[in-house]
Amino acid sequence: MNLQRDCKILKIYICEDAKYKGHNLYHALIEKMAEIGMAGVTVTRGIEGFGHEKRLYSTRILDISLKLPVIIEVIDTPQKIEMALPVINDMVDEGLVIVTDVIVEKYGNQLTVKK
Repeated sequence: MNLQRDCKILKIYICEDAKYKGHNLYHALIEKMAEIGMAGVTVTRGIEGFGHEKRLYSTRILDISLKLPVIIEVIDTPQKIEMALPVINDMVDEGLVIVTDVIVEKYGNQLTVKK
């Protein structure tokens, strides 16, 4: 797959203990994005953060917290991101979902064509 230069990045911020049909939401989202055929998906686990409740979660707490932030990033063409949004909105009950423009300079071992 070759990505064009002008793409979108979709970021989903959720709590790592969020569930979807009894499974980890972040894993369910990755599986769904693979089914859709997205160019790339990355899940990052935060070491500290807070959300709309302003309650701080951190790995510095002695107990292993399962409420740390998780960020799922999806990069693809604007059309594919738009296609994924209804699916994501159906799966994510609580969190933050954002979409922004990105310029892809390189994908894999191919440089993108500059317009």
